[in-house]
Amino acid sequence: MLILFLASFLAATLLPAQSEGILWWQLYEGHWPAWLLILSATTGNVLGSWVNWFIGKEALKLSTKKWFPFTKHQLEKAQHTFNRYGLWTLFFAWVPVIGDPLTAAAGILKVPLRWFLPLVTLGKGGRYMVIWLVFHAVEKLN
Repeated sequence: MLILFLASFLAATLLPAQSEGILWWQLYEGHWPAWLLILSATTGNVLGSWVNWFIGKEALKLSTKKWFPFTKHQLEKAQHTFNRYGLWTLFFAWVPVIGDPLTAAAGILKVPLRWFLPLVTLGKGGRYMVIWLVFHAVEKLN
């Protein structure tokens, strides 16, 4: 389960990681209850998004650093999307490519954590629930 948590955390950042396959594998192994695996994956993924939010919040101070994880183009695109569609875009923080910059844009725009955390959690937790439902359906077919 620690592997799932860490992979989920890293997958929410711009580091190359993938958590869905690890969740599927751990569901298949059956060593842990599904609800605990989903909770672990969701928690790791949300914490990774919170790191992006924090980086975004500090972006104006850090954006000139070489190691800064977002390109200027990624941040501008995320800010444009965020400004166009609003707070509810955070439900889609789980979407590959756009999700990580969106969470950073939320930090840049100083979206309060009281809005950020529930919206991101619902989206990311929902994605893991869908994976579990598909896994469950496939298992029933076998």
